[in-house]
Amino acid sequence: MTKEDCDIRIAVFIGSVRPGNMTAKASALIVDEIDKHKDAAVEVIDPAEIDLALPGTAKDSSVMDTLQQQVSDATGIIFATPEYHGSYSSVIKLIIEQLGYPSVLSGKPIALLGVAAGSIGAIKALEHLRSVCSHVGAIVLPGPVSVAAVHKVFDEKGQCTDPAMEQRIRGVATNLMDYIRDNICPRVALEQMVRPDR
Repeated sequence: MTKEDCDIRIAVFIGSVRPGNMTAKASALIVDEIDKHKDAAVEVIDPAEIDLALPGTAKDSSVMDTLQQQVSDATGIIFATPEYHGSYSSVIKLIIEQLGYPSVLSGKPIALLGVAAGSIGAIKALEHLRSVCSHVGAIVLPGPVSVAAVHKVFDEKGQCTDPAMEQRIRGVATNLMDYIRDNICPRVALEQMVRPDR
């Protein structure tokens, strides 16, 4: 089975556009963990590479259509966000706004990762993001991971220097994969048995 033919597709959204950002470094561990699963493919959506329109401005519908298709095609979603001023990043909010209403996030399982420079981590950012994702109908999984003092956890090369924290970050991927295998894959298999023509 090639990665293009995988049954499970995960979309990982990086919530920062700053060069060398810590959110991307933490997300790389999640991507690496998903890549260990032969039946799963991962797509990283980096907003620094997308021309996202601000609310109320002229929109390039092709960007919005592409984002919506990426989410529609995904079995599960991971949002990774830094904490800014006690909440999640404006970049993540802008992405969510591009996903339509009713949102294509509706019914999708979502795992959350937050990073922050402060000692209490990204707790507030994750609380706010959970609330918004739930509001649009997503299934937000328990066990979000908050990385405190993230600048001390990763070195300049992006390597995690804290083995325990690395395991917790990788657990975001494991948690989502386990949920999909336990809840979504059996449902799809049953649907195929009952309606083999679909």
